[in-house]
Amino acid sequence: MSFGKDDIGWTPIMEEAQRATRVLHPETLDLPRPSHRRVITVANQKGGVGKTTSTVNLAAGLALHGLKVLVVDLDPQGNASTALGVDHRSGSPSVYEVLLGEISLSDAAAQSNQSPNLWCVPATIDLAGSEIELVTMVAREGRLKEALNSEAVNELGFDYIFIDCPPSLGLLTVNAMVAAHEVLIPIQCEYYALEGLGQLLNNIELVQAHLNPALWVSTILLTMYDGRTKLADQVAAEVRDHFGELALRTVIPRSVKISEAPGFGQTVLTYDPGSRGSMSYLDAAREIAERGVERTTE
Repeated sequence: MSFGKDDIGWTPIMEEAQRATRVLHPETLDLPRPSHRRVITVANQKGGVGKTTSTVNLAAGLALHGLKVLVVDLDPQGNASTALGVDHRSGSPSVYEVLLGEISLSDAAAQSNQSPNLWCVPATIDLAGSEIELVTMVAREGRLKEALNSEAVNELGFDYIFIDCPPSLGLLTVNAMVAAHEVLIPIQCEYYALEGLGQLLNNIELVQAHLNPALWVSTILLTMYDGRTKLADQVAAEVRDHFGELALRTVIPRSVKISEAPGFGQTVLTYDPGSRGSMSYLDAAREIAERGVERTTE
């Protein structure tokens, strides 16, 4: 039984309780499966915008509700691997060996301890020097795309692949954009939020023109929203004016729980399922899933 705002007896606490129940008991809500595998690069060259946090929590939100999801950690810091509870010590099978062609992507993929539907290709510190090694390689911009298109990866049957990029516009990020169909850009609701965004969009256009014509910016996600400040509302309004319907309705609030979760090797959805941050990422994941189905039926 569920209540809406127009029902007698509805309260905000009741609504929050129902949403928490859906996180704790995901079998009560299945998200729509896309007609084809969606490969989404999460990119922003600015650091500290919630890029990795958004990648792992959106992936977890989809996985907890019936979809099979792979996260490819392309950031040498390996923060996405940490949050998903996947070993990324030096020497572990990782995306570094995948890019160099030493192992297949399916051999590097490890199942997260947080959901049987959630997998991760970890990043080790070895990845830090990979851009120099890739420079001399043939088709260096398409190494990740080649790895993702292997028969072994197709057999694993992922519905979504999220690629977490480093906070730069180097060769690793270019590989991510060549391999993807969509780009998701997290933008923090703070001063200078849009600074540098023009350069990112220019780079996306260059990749579209020369390497991946099918690439497009599908999603803008507002993060670190603090409803107590006018600045957050101003930034949100400016982003929505500029990007229109590309911006998700859901915004991700500033949350201590979101910040704490990676320290325990977890996403916020498993660390504190009933928190505001968890609810927000679940809502954002649902929007992304539903938008994907709507686009394929239009």
